[in-house]
Amino acid sequence: MTRLKQALFATIVVALGSAAAFAQENRGTPEQRAACTSDAFRLCSAYIPDPSGVEACLRFRKADLSEGCKAVFEQASTGSVRTR
Repeated sequence: MTRLKQALFATIVVALGSAAAFAQENRGTPEQRAACTSDAFRLCSAYIPDPSGVEACLRFRKADLSEGCKAVFEQASTGSVRTR
C-alpha cells in the first residue's frame, strides 16, 4: 500500500471510529470500520483527510450508504454500539 493510501486509510479509520462510537470514547470496532471504509472512499473522498468532514459527509449521505455502514450509524445514534 502506498503512503498516501495508508494515510487516507488511517484518516478514515479515525473518522469512522468516531462516527460509530460518538458517545462512547472509543474508535469503533474493526468490523464497524470495515463496514464503512468503501463508502467513505466512494461517497466522501473529497473530505479525506479530515476525519470530522468524512463523518459529516457519511451522515449526510446516509441514504446512499451500504447496508453495513448504515447499520453502524444507526447503532451509534441509538447508543447500542458494542465495544471491546
